[in-house]
Amino acid sequence: MTRHPIHRRAMLAAAAVALLLPLGAWADAYPAKPVSFVVPFAAGSATDQLARALGQSFTEQTRQAVVVDNKAGASGMLAAQAVARAPADGYTVLITTNTTQAANEHLYRKLQYDPVKDFAPVTGLGKGGQVLVVNAASPYKSVAELLAAARAKPGKLSFGSGSSSSRVAGELFQQMSGTELLHVPYKSNPLAITDLLGGQIDMMITDTATGVPQIRSGKLRALGVSTTKRLPLLPDVPTIDEAGVKGYDMSYWFAAYVPARTPAPVLQKLHELLTAALKTPAAKSFFENSGGEAFPTTPEALAKFQLDEARKWGKVIKAAGIEPE
Repeated sequence: MTRHPIHRRAMLAAAAVALLLPLGAWADAYPAKPVSFVVPFAAGSATDQLARALGQSFTEQTRQAVVVDNKAGASGMLAAQAVARAPADGYTVLITTNTTQAANEHLYRKLQYDPVKDFAPVTGLGKGGQVLVVNAASPYKSVAELLAAARAKPGKLSFGSGSSSSRVAGELFQQMSGTELLHVPYKSNPLAITDLLGGQIDMMITDTATGVPQIRSGKLRALGVSTTKRLPLLPDVPTIDEAGVKGYDMSYWFAAYVPARTPAPVLQKLHELLTAALKTPAAKSFFENSGGEAFPTTPEALAKFQLDEARKWGKVIKAAGIEPE
């Protein structure tokens, strides 16, 4: 990745200042100003909801404001690239998912960021499942009925996606069920949901945080969940595996990263603040309402987990027959 000369000089200047400060001073002074949580997806997405819940606790702990900066688009690449190029001082934090850190490297031939070298892992944040949904007015009442229609009209039924998790879930669904669906990409899952509600697309597999409110309101119908076990949040909804696509399993995860070369004391302080935030009522409410679970880790454990996940997602994407764009 090529960096702008001005940006490179700014990074070198920041590094020089860092060498002049005692290590403890970094942690003692951090945070001394508002912190930006950069989210790769639009407002209302699961990642956005979690970032805002964590930001509330972060502010309560530090008395510093948190600005949630939604940089949706390009499958999260705009946000990841922005954070990769930000000053390595702990004031720009990427609240992201497997989309930017494990899947994109297999979905795109050229990335403007390196998911490993450009970031310092802070902590895992959460894990969750997805749900296959259709419009409540749709004629499809089950996965079996949806599959029958898809097989009768190859390439005619469409599925939307606003993240790599959602896209790969849909691609894997058609690959494992032997169907052919039309993929319609969106900048975020909430935007895809809007078109699903409007009848522009036929189905999607979305994160539960985005899908469940629409299911509960009666606007969407849930046909199956993507995990191998039923979700307590949707106990009456079968797994996609149960519903006929044997072996189907697709979940997602959240994690926090900062630019590479962020001073270790700042990284440690940020880790402490975010893991503490996962224990607050706001974060617990998010996971309870979305059917997910908190997933705190050490930075080292997150680095290993990310590498393992990148290999796993690579295999899934290859098996689904998705060619890098």
